[in-house]
Amino acid sequence: MTRLYLIRHGRPASIWGGDDDDPGLDEIGWGQARAAAGRLLALPPDERPREVASSPLRRCRETARPLAEALGVTVQIEAAVGEIPTPTALATADRPAWLRAALAGRWDEISGDLDYDLWRREVMAAVAARPRCAVFSHFVAINAVLSLLAGDDRVIGFRPDHTSITTLDFGGDGVAVVESGREAATGVL
Repeated sequence: MTRLYLIRHGRPASIWGGDDDDPGLDEIGWGQARAAAGRLLALPPDERPREVASSPLRRCRETARPLAEALGVTVQIEAAVGEIPTPTALATADRPAWLRAALAGRWDEISGDLDYDLWRREVMAAVAARPRCAVFSHFVAINAVLSLLAGDDRVIGFRPDHTSITTLDFGGDGVAVVESGREAATGVL
């Protein structure tokens, strides 16, 4: 078996739909990033990640930084584990309402010009191609992977908290969820 970790980014300095479309971490988020790195570094040597990959967005790159520095590796940018793509014609101001509707439904019901079921399969393929890796990603992308593994067509079946660590094993029998990360205490994303 090969272990892989999916980590949601730390708390950002602003929320989605705010003025900054690529916020970094706030002070609490930086503390969460350091704590997540500590949890991963405390694992037995044969279970520790050897590589670090991140969504291109700043909040994920910053969350990945403490672990990458401790491991002495470079954060590899993996676009496929980024935020769920917004429909091309959608105005930025309309994204929060579109996202709320998408989160409440099923993958095949998401409106837009993309095949979102295909998108979630691409997220899964990108994750599966990174054995022994800590992958820093987003709420919806983590749900994309877990929904495929569970055979669940709901967009949201899990509410990962900031720096929640979900553990997967890849082996001859496929992929198994070893442990889902900590869930958010509130309904707020």
